[in-house]
Amino acid sequence: MRKLAGVVAALGLLAGAAACSDEVGGPASTPSPTTAVSSKPSVPATTTPPPGPGDLPRGGRTIFPKYQLVGYVGLPGSPALGPLDKDLDKKAASLETLSRTYAAGRTPQPVMELIAVVAKGTPGKDRLYRGRLPDATIDEYLAVARRHRMLLLLDVQPGRAKILPEVKRLERWLKEPDVGLAFDPEWAVGPGQVPGRVFGHTTGAELDSIASYLSGLVTANRLPEKVFVFHQLSRRIVSNEHALRKHPGVVTIKSVDGIGHQKDKVETWSKLTPNLPPGVHAGFKLFYTEDRRHGTLMTPTQVLSLKPRPEFVVYE
Repeated sequence: MRKLAGVVAALGLLAGAAACSDEVGGPASTPSPTTAVSSKPSVPATTTPPPGPGDLPRGGRTIFPKYQLVGYVGLPGSPALGPLDKDLDKKAASLETLSRTYAAGRTPQPVMELIAVVAKGTPGKDRLYRGRLPDATIDEYLAVARRHRMLLLLDVQPGRAKILPEVKRLERWLKEPDVGLAFDPEWAVGPGQVPGRVFGHTTGAELDSIASYLSGLVTANRLPEKVFVFHQLSRRIVSNEHALRKHPGVVTIKSVDGIGHQKDKVETWSKLTPNLPPGVHAGFKLFYTEDRRHGTLMTPTQVLSLKPRPEFVVYE
Protein backbone atom coordinates (compact mmCIF):
# COMPACT_ATOMS: atom_id res chain seq x y z
CA MET A 1 0.00 0.00 0.00
CA ARG A 2 2.89 2.38 0.65
CA LYS A 3 6.53 2.47 -0.38
CA LEU A 4 8.71 0.89 2.27
CA ALA A 5 10.62 4.05 3.13
CA GLY A 6 7.39 5.78 4.07
CA VAL A 7 5.81 3.04 6.13
CA VAL A 8 8.37 1.72 8.61
CA ALA A 9 7.36 4.41 11.11
CA ALA A 10 3.70 3.52 10.70
CA LEU A 11 4.48 -0.14 11.29
CA GLY A 12 6.30 0.84 14.44
CA LEU A 13 3.16 2.51 15.71
CA LEU A 14 1.23 -0.63 14.82
CA ALA A 15 3.59 -2.92 16.68
CA GLY A 16 0.96 -3.19 19.38
CA ALA A 17 -1.79 -3.44 16.76
CA ALA A 18 -4.32 -1.46 18.69
CA ALA A 19 -7.51 -3.40 19.23
CA CYS A 20 -5.99 -6.31 17.27
CA SER A 21 -5.34 -9.79 18.58
CA ASP A 22 -2.81 -12.31 17.29
CA GLU A 23 -5.13 -15.29 17.54
CA VAL A 24 -8.80 -15.98 16.97
CA GLY A 25 -10.68 -15.10 20.11
CA GLY A 26 -7.51 -13.83 21.77
CA PRO A 27 -7.59 -10.73 23.97
CA ALA A 28 -6.88 -7.40 22.35
CA SER A 29 -3.40 -6.07 23.00
CA THR A 30 -2.87 -2.81 24.86
CA PRO A 31 -3.47 0.12 22.52
CA SER A 32 -0.80 2.75 22.05
CA PRO A 33 -1.96 6.38 22.33
CA THR A 34 -1.59 6.97 18.59
CA THR A 35 -3.70 4.00 17.55
CA ALA A 36 -6.17 3.59 20.39
CA VAL A 37 -9.70 2.45 19.65
CA SER A 38 -12.48 2.71 22.17
CA SER A 39 -13.74 -0.59 23.51
CA LYS A 40 -17.21 0.76 22.79
CA PRO A 41 -18.05 1.39 19.16
CA SER A 42 -18.29 5.10 18.37
CA VAL A 43 -21.37 4.16 16.36
CA PRO A 44 -23.54 1.48 17.99
CA ALA A 45 -23.75 -1.75 16.02
CA THR A 46 -27.41 -1.43 15.20
CA THR A 47 -29.68 -4.08 13.80
CA THR A 48 -29.62 -2.40 10.38
CA PRO A 49 -30.69 -5.22 8.09
CA PRO A 50 -28.58 -6.35 5.16
CA PRO A 51 -29.71 -5.58 1.62
CA GLY A 52 -32.68 -7.50 0.31
CA PRO A 53 -32.07 -11.19 -0.42
CA GLY A 54 -29.63 -11.46 -3.29
CA ASP A 55 -29.25 -7.70 -3.66
CA LEU A 56 -26.31 -5.32 -3.66
CA PRO A 57 -26.62 -2.25 -1.39
CA ARG A 58 -28.03 -0.11 -4.20
CA GLY A 59 -29.88 -2.83 -6.04
CA GLY A 60 -29.23 -5.58 -8.52
CA ARG A 61 -26.89 -8.54 -8.45
CA THR A 62 -24.06 -7.48 -10.75
CA ILE A 63 -21.36 -4.86 -10.17
CA PHE A 64 -20.23 -3.86 -13.65
CA PRO A 65 -20.99 -2.08 -15.89
CA LYS A 66 -23.76 -0.50 -13.78
CA TYR A 67 -21.65 0.72 -10.88
CA GLN A 68 -18.54 2.85 -10.45
CA LEU A 69 -16.83 1.91 -7.20
CA VAL A 70 -15.19 4.67 -5.14
CA GLY A 71 -13.72 3.96 -1.73
CA TYR A 72 -11.97 5.08 1.40
CA VAL A 73 -9.55 2.78 3.20
CA GLY A 74 -8.65 2.85 6.87
CA LEU A 75 -7.80 1.30 10.22
CA PRO A 76 -9.41 2.47 13.48
CA GLY A 77 -7.26 5.01 15.27
CA SER A 78 -4.61 5.14 12.51
CA PRO A 79 -5.12 8.23 10.33
CA ALA A 80 -1.84 7.55 8.49
CA LEU A 81 -3.49 4.50 6.91
CA GLY A 82 -6.52 6.26 5.44
CA PRO A 83 -9.64 8.29 6.20
CA LEU A 84 -11.64 5.52 7.88
CA ASP A 85 -9.93 5.90 11.23
CA LYS A 86 -12.83 7.55 13.12
CA ASP A 87 -15.99 9.67 12.69
CA LEU A 88 -17.37 7.01 10.38
CA ASP A 89 -20.74 8.57 9.58
CA LYS A 90 -19.05 11.86 8.74
CA LYS A 91 -16.52 10.08 6.54
CA ALA A 92 -19.30 8.13 4.86
CA ALA A 93 -21.07 11.37 3.96
CA SER A 94 -17.83 12.73 2.49
CA LEU A 95 -17.30 9.53 0.52
CA GLU A 96 -20.84 9.75 -0.84
CA THR A 97 -20.12 13.22 -2.21
CA LEU A 98 -16.77 12.12 -3.67
CA SER A 99 -18.28 9.08 -5.37
CA ARG A 100 -20.66 11.27 -7.37
CA THR A 101 -17.71 13.05 -9.00
CA TYR A 102 -16.71 9.71 -10.53
CA ALA A 103 -20.12 8.72 -11.91
CA ALA A 104 -19.35 9.46 -15.60
CA GLY A 105 -22.43 7.65 -16.83
CA ARG A 106 -22.53 5.01 -14.10
CA THR A 107 -24.22 4.68 -10.72
CA PRO A 108 -21.84 5.60 -7.88
CA GLN A 109 -21.30 2.80 -5.35
CA PRO A 110 -19.24 3.94 -2.34
CA VAL A 111 -16.98 1.37 -0.70
CA MET A 112 -15.55 1.26 2.83
CA GLU A 113 -12.30 -0.73 2.84
CA LEU A 114 -11.45 -1.72 6.40
CA ILE A 115 -8.02 -3.15 7.18
CA ALA A 116 -9.27 -6.12 9.17
CA VAL A 117 -5.91 -7.90 9.34
CA VAL A 118 -2.95 -5.53 9.65
CA ALA A 119 0.75 -6.28 9.14
CA LYS A 120 2.97 -5.56 12.13
CA GLY A 121 6.64 -4.80 12.57
CA THR A 122 6.82 -7.11 15.61
CA PRO A 123 6.08 -10.84 15.72
CA GLY A 124 3.24 -11.03 18.25
CA LYS A 125 2.52 -14.10 20.37
CA ASP A 126 2.17 -16.40 17.36
CA ARG A 127 5.14 -14.79 15.56
CA LEU A 128 3.12 -14.16 12.41
CA TYR A 129 3.64 -10.39 12.28
CA ARG A 130 -0.01 -9.50 11.93
CA GLY A 131 -2.90 -8.41 14.12
CA ARG A 132 -6.63 -8.94 13.71
CA LEU A 133 -9.37 -6.47 14.49
CA PRO A 134 -11.94 -7.62 17.04
CA ASP A 135 -15.22 -8.92 15.66
CA ALA A 136 -17.08 -6.03 17.29
CA THR A 137 -15.05 -3.50 15.30
CA ILE A 138 -15.83 -5.21 12.01
CA ASP A 139 -19.50 -5.29 13.01
CA GLU A 140 -19.36 -1.57 13.74
CA TYR A 141 -18.01 -0.76 10.27
CA LEU A 142 -20.57 -3.02 8.63
CA ALA A 143 -23.38 -1.27 10.50
CA VAL A 144 -22.16 2.11 9.22
CA ALA A 145 -21.78 0.79 5.67
CA ARG A 146 -25.35 -0.49 5.76
CA ARG A 147 -26.75 2.77 7.06
CA HIS A 148 -25.23 4.48 4.04
CA ARG A 149 -25.90 1.66 1.53
CA MET A 150 -22.20 1.09 0.94
CA LEU A 151 -20.13 -1.99 0.26
CA LEU A 152 -17.68 -3.10 2.94
CA LEU A 153 -14.36 -4.64 1.89
CA LEU A 154 -12.28 -6.48 4.47
CA ASP A 155 -8.63 -5.87 3.69
CA VAL A 156 -6.06 -8.50 4.69
CA GLN A 157 -2.35 -7.77 5.24
CA PRO A 158 -1.27 -11.24 6.38
CA GLY A 159 2.35 -10.71 7.47
CA ARG A 160 3.83 -14.21 7.76
CA ALA A 161 0.41 -15.87 8.03
CA LYS A 162 -0.97 -17.88 5.12
CA ILE A 163 -3.50 -15.79 3.23
CA LEU A 164 -6.29 -18.32 2.63
CA PRO A 165 -6.74 -19.25 6.33
CA GLU A 166 -6.88 -15.53 7.15
CA VAL A 167 -9.57 -15.07 4.50
CA LYS A 168 -11.58 -18.07 5.67
CA ARG A 169 -11.54 -16.74 9.22
CA LEU A 170 -13.63 -13.85 7.88
CA GLU A 171 -16.28 -16.15 6.39
CA ARG A 172 -18.96 -14.98 8.82
CA TRP A 173 -18.89 -11.59 7.10
CA LEU A 174 -17.99 -12.76 3.60
CA LYS A 175 -21.25 -14.73 3.51
CA GLU A 176 -23.09 -11.40 3.63
CA PRO A 177 -24.31 -9.88 0.32
CA ASP A 178 -22.62 -6.51 0.90
CA VAL A 179 -19.17 -7.61 2.09
CA GLY A 180 -16.19 -8.20 -0.18
CA LEU A 181 -12.48 -8.84 0.22
CA ALA A 182 -9.22 -7.01 -0.43
CA PHE A 183 -5.74 -8.56 -0.28
CA ASP A 184 -2.55 -6.55 0.08
CA PRO A 185 0.28 -8.90 -0.97
CA GLU A 186 2.90 -6.21 -0.39
CA TRP A 187 2.49 -7.25 3.25
CA ALA A 188 2.50 -11.03 2.67
CA VAL A 189 6.05 -12.01 3.63
CA GLY A 190 7.85 -15.32 3.94
CA PRO A 191 9.56 -17.06 6.87
CA GLY A 192 12.36 -14.96 8.28
CA GLN A 193 11.03 -11.77 6.66
CA VAL A 194 9.50 -8.74 8.38
CA PRO A 195 6.71 -6.62 6.88
CA GLY A 196 7.92 -3.15 6.00
CA ARG A 197 11.53 -4.25 5.53
CA VAL A 198 10.90 -6.17 2.32
CA PHE A 199 8.14 -6.27 -0.26
CA GLY A 200 5.77 -9.17 0.16
CA HIS A 201 4.69 -11.38 -2.70
CA THR A 202 1.89 -13.54 -4.05
CA THR A 203 1.22 -15.63 -7.15
CA GLY A 204 -1.57 -15.88 -9.66
CA ALA A 205 -2.31 -19.36 -8.35
CA GLU A 206 -2.70 -18.03 -4.81
CA LEU A 207 -5.02 -15.26 -6.01
CA ASP A 208 -6.98 -17.88 -7.93
CA SER A 209 -7.44 -19.98 -4.79
CA ILE A 210 -8.94 -16.97 -3.02
CA ALA A 211 -11.27 -16.17 -5.92
CA SER A 212 -12.35 -19.82 -6.09
CA TYR A 213 -13.18 -19.84 -2.37
CA LEU A 214 -15.24 -16.64 -2.71
CA SER A 215 -17.05 -18.08 -5.72
CA GLY A 216 -18.05 -21.07 -3.61
CA LEU A 217 -19.52 -18.75 -0.96
CA VAL A 218 -21.49 -16.87 -3.61
CA THR A 219 -22.95 -20.08 -5.01
CA ALA A 220 -23.70 -21.73 -1.67
CA ASN A 221 -25.37 -18.63 -0.22
CA ARG A 222 -27.04 -17.35 -3.41
CA LEU A 223 -25.23 -14.05 -3.11
CA PRO A 224 -24.91 -11.22 -5.60
CA GLU A 225 -21.51 -10.67 -7.19
CA LYS A 226 -18.74 -10.33 -4.65
CA VAL A 227 -15.84 -7.90 -5.05
CA PHE A 228 -12.29 -9.23 -4.68
CA VAL A 229 -9.52 -6.60 -4.86
CA PHE A 230 -5.80 -7.27 -4.88
CA HIS A 231 -3.44 -4.34 -4.47
CA GLN A 232 -0.21 -4.05 -6.43
CA LEU A 233 2.46 -1.35 -6.71
CA SER A 234 5.19 -3.18 -8.65
CA ARG A 235 5.49 -6.11 -11.01
CA ARG A 236 7.50 -8.20 -8.58
CA ILE A 237 4.68 -8.35 -6.04
CA VAL A 238 2.56 -10.73 -8.20
CA SER A 239 4.15 -13.49 -10.27
CA ASN A 240 2.46 -15.62 -12.94
CA GLU A 241 -0.63 -13.43 -12.73
CA HIS A 242 -2.36 -15.23 -15.60
CA ALA A 243 -2.89 -18.26 -13.37
CA LEU A 244 -5.72 -16.15 -11.92
CA ARG A 245 -8.89 -17.22 -13.71
CA LYS A 246 -12.39 -15.85 -13.87
CA HIS A 247 -14.77 -17.39 -11.32
CA PRO A 248 -18.59 -17.23 -11.29
CA GLY A 249 -19.95 -14.53 -9.02
CA VAL A 250 -16.59 -12.92 -8.27
CA VAL A 251 -15.59 -9.49 -9.60
CA THR A 252 -11.80 -9.36 -9.40
CA ILE A 253 -10.07 -5.97 -9.44
CA LYS A 254 -6.37 -5.16 -9.58
CA SER A 255 -5.80 -1.90 -7.69
CA VAL A 256 -2.67 -0.13 -8.94
CA ASP A 257 -1.11 1.49 -5.87
CA GLY A 258 1.73 3.61 -7.25
CA ILE A 259 2.72 6.59 -5.08
CA GLY A 260 4.09 9.97 -6.03
CA HIS A 261 3.84 12.56 -8.76
CA GLN A 262 1.10 12.10 -11.33
CA LYS A 263 3.71 11.21 -13.97
CA ASP A 264 5.05 8.40 -11.78
CA LYS A 265 1.59 7.11 -10.95
CA VAL A 266 0.63 7.00 -14.62
CA GLU A 267 3.91 5.23 -15.43
CA THR A 268 3.14 2.56 -12.81
CA TRP A 269 -0.36 2.26 -14.28
CA SER A 270 1.06 1.74 -17.77
CA LYS A 271 3.30 -1.06 -16.48
CA LEU A 272 0.68 -2.96 -14.48
CA THR A 273 -2.52 -2.74 -16.52
CA PRO A 274 -1.60 -4.08 -19.99
CA ASN A 275 -2.58 -7.71 -20.54
CA LEU A 276 -4.78 -8.07 -17.50
CA PRO A 277 -5.96 -11.66 -17.00
CA PRO A 278 -9.42 -12.35 -18.48
CA GLY A 279 -12.16 -10.93 -16.29
CA VAL A 280 -9.83 -8.80 -14.13
CA HIS A 281 -10.89 -5.16 -13.84
CA ALA A 282 -8.64 -2.16 -13.22
CA GLY A 283 -8.56 -0.10 -10.03
CA PHE A 284 -6.50 2.91 -8.97
CA LYS A 285 -5.36 4.22 -5.58
CA LEU A 286 -4.74 7.82 -4.53
CA PHE A 287 -2.82 8.77 -1.38
CA TYR A 288 -3.93 11.98 0.30
CA THR A 289 -0.59 12.57 2.03
CA GLU A 290 2.11 10.83 0.01
CA ASP A 291 0.88 11.91 -3.44
CA ARG A 292 0.61 15.54 -2.33
CA ARG A 293 4.26 15.55 -1.30
CA HIS A 294 5.06 15.32 -5.01
CA GLY A 295 2.42 17.68 -6.42
CA THR A 296 -1.33 18.09 -6.55
CA LEU A 297 -3.68 15.16 -6.11
CA MET A 298 -5.03 13.79 -9.38
CA THR A 299 -8.59 14.91 -10.12
CA PRO A 300 -11.48 12.56 -10.94
CA THR A 301 -11.30 13.74 -14.56
CA GLN A 302 -7.61 12.85 -14.74
CA VAL A 303 -8.17 9.46 -13.12
CA LEU A 304 -11.07 8.58 -15.41
CA SER A 305 -8.97 9.50 -18.44
CA LEU A 306 -6.67 6.53 -17.76
CA LYS A 307 -6.99 3.55 -20.08
CA PRO A 308 -8.46 1.14 -19.21
CA ARG A 309 -11.01 3.00 -17.09
CA PRO A 310 -10.37 2.51 -13.37
CA GLU A 311 -13.61 0.91 -12.20
CA PHE A 312 -12.62 1.13 -8.54
CA VAL A 313 -10.91 4.29 -7.25
CA VAL A 314 -9.81 4.16 -3.63
CA TYR A 315 -8.33 6.87 -1.41
CA GLU A 316 -5.88 6.26 1.43
